[in-house]
Amino acid sequence: MNDVDFQALQGRVHQINRPEKALLALYVLTAALSCVAFPLVIVPLFFRYETLRYRFDAQGVFMSYGILFRQEMQLTYDRMQDIHLSQNILERWLGIGSITIQTAGSGAAGNLKIVGVKAFEDIRDYLYARMRGIRDAHDEGSPHVVTESEHVLRDIRDALQGAAQALNAKGPA
Repeated sequence: MNDVDFQALQGRVHQINRPEKALLALYVLTAALSCVAFPLVIVPLFFRYETLRYRFDAQGVFMSYGILFRQEMQLTYDRMQDIHLSQNILERWLGIGSITIQTAGSGAAGNLKIVGVKAFEDIRDYLYARMRGIRDAHDEGSPHVVTESEHVLRDIRDALQGAAQALNAKGPA
């Protein structure tokens, strides 16, 4: 992915801060399937939809929802281990999907699930790019932590460059 593609992708993803209206339709359909319990099922789903917020920034992903019992979760890009997309039949019909971001060592409690978004494939691509270390222009000022594997690769590069220079200096045999 080149910088221009990443910048465009980042712009699209950073604009996402609410679920699509189709998620509310999904919640109504889900509650309708409960027949008699419709009022008991739709109220918490409605408030979850109304309070659900996402934020994608240079540090990571933030999600919050809830009125009485407020839930907030923030994941940094370096804690992310895997990303899963999912759509049930109703979500496919409504054109929305869900992204589950898994973290290491937290079990299911450490997973963040972004629901009710149309650009779920863009979000997946953006998160994978960030996990792989692609940075935006605003991140260039932040310090880059050099990992041990980067040190090893740089040592190999320097050794190969030294060997090439020595062979070139020796000349033809």
